[in-house]
Amino acid sequence: MTRVFIADDHVLIREGLKKILREESDMTVVGEAHSAAETLDRIVESECDILVLDLGLPDRPGMEVLREVKTTLPHLSVLILSMFPEDRFALRALKAGADGYLSKESAAAELVTAIRRIKGGHKYVSQKLSEDLLEKVRGEVPLMTHDALSDREMQILQLIASGKAVSDIAAQLNLSVSTVNTHRGHILEKMNMHTNADLMRYAIENKLV
Repeated sequence: MTRVFIADDHVLIREGLKKILREESDMTVVGEAHSAAETLDRIVESECDILVLDLGLPDRPGMEVLREVKTTLPHLSVLILSMFPEDRFALRALKAGADGYLSKESAAAELVTAIRRIKGGHKYVSQKLSEDLLEKVRGEVPLMTHDALSDREMQILQLIASGKAVSDIAAQLNLSVSTVNTHRGHILEKMNMHTNADLMRYAIENKLV
């Protein structure tokens, strides 16, 4: 029996995933959480085999949660669930230790397959993404500009692109305004851009928000 823990801040998403898994005789949901703090508090006692982790939890960046889970429970398999397309964040998640990546729009059709593949000791990404990643490795497709950003820089880019002021971003992330401005400067430099408007345009065009 594969024991699954679901971490997603949307009740409807969690209920939908549980409904899918209830139809499988070899899978059971042993816990759920709506935040990063709740996830980290409950996964150990749940004794789950696979954590289905939403990248968009409200209290901490998903990549930070992923890394902490892999540090605390290195043998726990993690399937990332994200509202963002695979080609935008999957490579970043896999490098951070994820065992698979699934966009929410594909979850209904691919969730069970993804969990079975991961339980069998394999990584899971869609066939299309596998081909895209291979092309990137071969150099046939250039890396995207935002691939050079750190996880924290990526998070701040998304918040800037969503229209938040630096002071609001600092408060949300519990950082100083000067630290956020420093990150913003690094983002602009790495992406060869000059203004927040440039960042917003890029993020929208590339479906990062």
